[in-house]
Amino acid sequence: MDFLIDTAYAQGAAPQGDPFGFLLPMLVIFGAFYFLLIRPQQKKQKAHAELVQALSTGDEVLTIGGMLGKVTAVTEHYASVKIADDVEIKIQKSSVSAVVPKGTIDAA
Repeated sequence: MDFLIDTAYAQGAAPQGDPFGFLLPMLVIFGAFYFLLIRPQQKKQKAHAELVQALSTGDEVLTIGGMLGKVTAVTEHYASVKIADDVEIKIQKSSVSAVVPKGTIDAA
């Protein structure tokens, strides 16, 4: 009847498994996180930084807040955007979410 009862080991005396058996699943999980979450986010940030650097006078832009306007002046950190006749606002360049095709303002 001894085959029904497992052998009791003293604390710390249990047979140890492969020390690298835990490492492989952790590497697989890290690789999945890198390719599914980290890398796409870095690509998106890089594309946004390039968009902000390429911002120039005359571009029609959409801000993060949803305002559509035409860039009238650009400085190092800010851009002036005309959103209506005689209405011009100054925004941070990083708040531009997209440069829209020319003529979008007239069509809206």
